[in-house]
Amino acid sequence: MKTIIVFCAMMVLALAAPQGGKDATILKFENDVSPEGYKFAYETSDGTAREEEGTLKDLGGEDGQAIVITGSFNWKDEKTGQVYTVTFTADENGYKPNFKAAK
Repeated sequence: MKTIIVFCAMMVLALAAPQGGKDATILKFENDVSPEGYKFAYETSDGTAREEEGTLKDLGGEDGQAIVITGSFNWKDEKTGQVYTVTFTADENGYKPNFKAAK
């Protein structure tokens, strides 16, 4: 049993190791949290970026409130240079992503 636990722990560590042998540095980081919602954004030197904003929405009646989230994230394929972007909205109607690839 101990051997299985050690093996699983080693596999997790191996899979969590950075890929590509290149470290990314943080170029931009913003964070703001308030009672009405939140907002954050970051960008790294490897072309990864994310921004997201969540605001409270009154649903009326017995439904109360929900958080409406909008945002996007993108990354750059190191081999091809292709940039992939996903913009999204998550609200009372579910998660709605929009995927786009651009050079």
